[in-house]
Amino acid sequence: MRIVITGASRGLGYELAVIAAKRGHQIVAGVRDKTAAEARYGALEEELRARIELFELDVTNDASIERLAAELKEREAPIDALVNNAAILLGREAGIESLAFADVAASFETNLFGPIKLIQALLPALRKASLPSIMNISSEAGAFANAYAGDYPYGLTKSALTFLSEKLRKELEPQGFQVLAIHPGWMKTDMGGDRAPGDPVEAARQLVGILERVRPLRVKKHGFVDPAGRELPI
Repeated sequence: MRIVITGASRGLGYELAVIAAKRGHQIVAGVRDKTAAEARYGALEEELRARIELFELDVTNDASIERLAAELKEREAPIDALVNNAAILLGREAGIESLAFADVAASFETNLFGPIKLIQALLPALRKASLPSIMNISSEAGAFANAYAGDYPYGLTKSALTFLSEKLRKELEPQGFQVLAIHPGWMKTDMGGDRAPGDPVEAARQLVGILERVRPLRVKKHGFVDPAGRELPI
């Protein structure tokens, strides 16, 4: 498969790129700082590194998204999967009285508007695949069933991303698409911190299995699931 992954410079995005490449897939890894990412990916063995193409991508920049779409269109090759992983986490501790609207706006630009624009830009190439997938990395922090105080920017954007995913699923699933919102769990990443119990490597391994459609999904009502494919409460 050819898989486009955003936010691939570190954390879950990096692990997804590496594990998918180990399984023989071709990866287009979207990173904001290509020079820094090249240093990290350059440490991989040559055969593995050859399957991962780094592409400088800022999901809040329309021109950046257009360059990626134009480059992939020129190759006339299908995209089998898009993983919208890039996200920011701002204003965690702020209550409603101290919440900075700029944090909310910036979070929506990255966490929601970026995925929408990428889906629009890459949908023609995804339609060329025999079994296309769109995987949006969301969070239970945006689930109504799990609402808690604080985390306004992150929670609001992830709630919207999950709902976007479900609307997309209703539209695109009849056309052969797999569309999912994923809660990957609280993981040891730069965003999750050292206290997190989850392992991004294991989560990535499971998610690649979902993209390959070898991991069964236990979906009855909606497409918001964990890496094991279990439906989660919205």
